[in-house]
Amino acid sequence: MGSPVVHFEVIGEDPATLRNYYGALFGWEYQVGDATTQKVSAPGEYGFVEAGADAIAGGVGGGPGHGRRVLFYVGVADVEAALREAERLGGTRRMGPEPEGGGDFAVGHFTDPEGNLVGVAGPSSAAGGEGR
Repeated sequence: MGSPVVHFEVIGEDPATLRNYYGALFGWEYQVGDATTQKVSAPGEYGFVEAGADAIAGGVGGGPGHGRRVLFYVGVADVEAALREAERLGGTRRMGPEPEGGGDFAVGHFTDPEGNLVGVAGPSSAAGGEGR
């Protein structure tokens, strides 16, 4: 298998209501804190969902000004390199790598040629602001 899906997100304007909804629907329990970047979720509004033995980790968050979306993240060896490759193949970079400047863990978003939003997560060699 190629790169695995490693994380999912449900983002909206009212993260507390979303957490309550999905908690009641699926039995999800959350550890609420900050997302990797405020571009993903408002501070203190990201509810991390722990991965189970046969499940991936995720999060439910957002806040005012955060558009609605359901998103999955694919684990990659280098977020900046993955975003560049997505662009080379006809996709469009939408965010990232975040946090800026690279490091041990970063995230990025791109849309595929059909406009579907996809995330990538992992280390990044990005050097501040390239490709934004």
